Amino acid sequence: MVLKVGEKAPEFKGVDQNGNVIALSDFKGKKLVLYFYPKDNTPGCTTQACNLRDNYEELINKGFQIIGVSGDTVKSHKKFEEKFDLPFPLIADEDKLILEDYGVWKPKMFMGRSFIGIHRTTFLIDEKGFIKAIIEKPNTKNHTEEVLEVWETA
Repeated sequence: MVLKVGEKAPEFKGVDQNGNVIALSDFKGKKLVLYFYPKDNTPGCTTQACNLRDNYEELINKGFQIIGVSGDTVKSHKKFEEKFDLPFPLIADEDKLILEDYGVWKPKMFMGRSFIGIHRTTFLIDEKGFIKAIIEKPNTKNHTEEVLEVWETA
């Protein structure tokens, strides 16, 4: 499934690192940064999460909410959150349902090997639940800047 800008974001429901059930409908009326990342505690994913953490206050002040999603377990997300003091929910999508609904669980190449995995992608969802922008291959070091810039120009 390939989602496009302007489409209604697929509804989702998942459990975060604290055992809370998080759904897209919880964010009605808010701007949402829904970011998908391959794996907890890996260099690029840690850089991206820490960039969002370091700029969390600014994003919140501009009306954004942040949710990270990967196929890791709740336990793995909890360790990742605690190790890097992450202030936002991380949904554990072990059954890959959200990943598939958002079209980020698909073939990848790494060191000449093909496999199915998560494509690092960020969806910016507006207050009415529509996809305002899609950032494919986000810049992990400057993700907040990228989010703010893309939101303004979308």
